[in-house]
Amino acid sequence: MDALPIVAFWALALYGLLGKPTVLLYLFFGSMPFGAFAVVPPQLTSGLTLTPTPMVVVLIILRTLGSLVGMRFFLQSALSPRRALLLFLFWIVALFTTLFMPFLFYGEVNVIPMRRLLPTDGIPLEPGAQNFSQMIYLSLSILAVFAFTRLLLRADALQTALRAMCLGAALVVLTGLLDYASLYVPISPLLEPFRTASYVLMTEVEMFGGKRVVGLMPEASTYGSLCITFLGLMYFLRHTMADRFLREKAAPALVALLLMSVWLSTSSSALVGLGVFGLVALAEWAWRKSHAQALGNRGLGFEFWGALAALFVLGMVVALQPGLLDPAVQKLNEMVFNKTQTSSYEERTMWTAVGWKALADTYGLGVGVGSSRTSSFVAAVFSNTGVLGGVLFFTFVAQVLLRPLPRDAERLSRSLMVGVRCCFLPAFIVALLAGTSADFGSTNAFLFGMALAVTIHCARLHRLRIAEHLAHITRPRTHALGVAP
Repeated sequence: MDALPIVAFWALALYGLLGKPTVLLYLFFGSMPFGAFAVVPPQLTSGLTLTPTPMVVVLIILRTLGSLVGMRFFLQSALSPRRALLLFLFWIVALFTTLFMPFLFYGEVNVIPMRRLLPTDGIPLEPGAQNFSQMIYLSLSILAVFAFTRLLLRADALQTALRAMCLGAALVVLTGLLDYASLYVPISPLLEPFRTASYVLMTEVEMFGGKRVVGLMPEASTYGSLCITFLGLMYFLRHTMADRFLREKAAPALVALLLMSVWLSTSSSALVGLGVFGLVALAEWAWRKSHAQALGNRGLGFEFWGALAALFVLGMVVALQPGLLDPAVQKLNEMVFNKTQTSSYEERTMWTAVGWKALADTYGLGVGVGSSRTSSFVAAVFSNTGVLGGVLFFTFVAQVLLRPLPRDAERLSRSLMVGVRCCFLPAFIVALLAGTSADFGSTNAFLFGMALAVTIHCARLHRLRIAEHLAHITRPRTHALGVAP
């Protein structure tokens, strides 16, 4: 029984590798909800868990960059200051710190190790297998940025990616509902073959007298973060979908179901991300309203009156039955506002503090990727790769997401760029509160790749229009009979 999902995954992977490259996009987003599934039995990998999404990323990298044309594209992008030079330099710095810093500062710096969680202020730094595995994951994410950039430059890839996002979002909701239904229906044996990871799985944790929904992820916080990620993708990129059914029916329904899934996960970081999502959604609506003439008035009125109606209904409920929302308010207080009083918060705060101290103790050089666990993505990047690595990475993020497009950029390109920026923020805030490693992940790699693809496409069109304009100006004029004067 456990072998069937593994065989099915590798059959789909082989089909994606040998078929159209865009087929791998369906497998990429469709594999994300299966974060507790080992696609290679852990006993064959000395306990190392290989989950589906990183394996799909490897296939995308091989298919997209594994040719002479692909390698040329990689080198052009890696050495171009306007593309991904900063990311390439970050990769070099991360490799250097990981190879040398654990030996240079061996036993002289305290860190919280990645695999062993100790109720102390850390253990002395030492090189280990986690340095190798985490550096591999980070390298895959970096290479994935280049691979997604080249893949999304294909004419058919963008709409394929948007359809694949809908598939992934539907699977996130479905796996969460199945996990919740396992409380009342004996379907746990059907879920167990997808929970084969070698690390600890927190699938039966209860909070406020109810089960925390984890879907097929390792724990509730990772499931909640995944819901926030797909919530942003569905909401902010739905206007770029060419398929009217997906844009007007499927995407709004998935947004509503993902909101419910975030609440069922009872993840405090996901609820904070949900609050950030609401603020970003309001800003995005205002931006589309101010650019309605250029972008079209698609969905603005429906969204406004829908939000107003929801607020009116909520206000009526509070006015008529004030105590009806007390359980929800109590739950929100315990998960978010009183989070600082929990032992979990104290422990995670200690991880981050130890990470920052390790950065200071190494004179800003860092301890190497995989050497230190933190509870903040920013702290993880700086403590693992040093001040230079952190500055390079976050400068790249600002460059790729905030770069203005040419004035003659198409409406679709502008909508895509704004959507990518809005998608990045809620998930990034969640990572600020719960990120444990310096790996920015395959989802962010996809967003960075999409932003780079949009800027490259707009730059090419801009140069083409300039060339056509210059050719038109310099073209010699002719008389009516076609004879030059």
